[in-house]
Amino acid sequence: MMFRYCAGLVLAVATILPAMAQQQQQQQPQQQRPATPQPAAAPAPAPKPAAPITGAVLQGLDKLVARVQEIEAPLNKETKFGTLSIMVRQCTVSPPEAPPEASAFLEISEQRPGEEAKKVFSGWMFASSPALSAMEHPIYDVWVVGCKTSDSAEPVKSR
Repeated sequence: MMFRYCAGLVLAVATILPAMAQQQQQQQPQQQRPATPQPAAAPAPAPKPAAPITGAVLQGLDKLVARVQEIEAPLNKETKFGTLSIMVRQCTVSPPEAPPEASAFLEISEQRPGEEAKKVFSGWMFASSPALSAMEHPIYDVWVVGCKTSDSAEPVKSR
């Protein structure tokens, strides 16, 4: 007895629901207001050209004294950090519509007293993934934070 009742109820619901859905679809277009003409949008302003990048913002860790220091290194000029000489050849920042990323091509050499300079790193470093291309050194760590532009005192940093 209970089975017949449930089967009848399911059959009734299965036939009524599609009819109700069709009725709602027919009523919706009548309820919508007519579209009002929109004024023409003003042309978008031309994108502001990005300020030229003048250098990189790095951070360096001296493992002996556990000191982290921010380093502002200009393009193609030698910057000292301990016994390291850092040369930034290029720094790039991703466009605003892309995920935030800053990367720099660095050449790092070490000049110990009484010895010749020895290259310890040459390549790209990425702010979002410092371990991807890391400098291997027993005393110092250096990583990219962002790029420095000419028109702002604040560096363009990766998140």
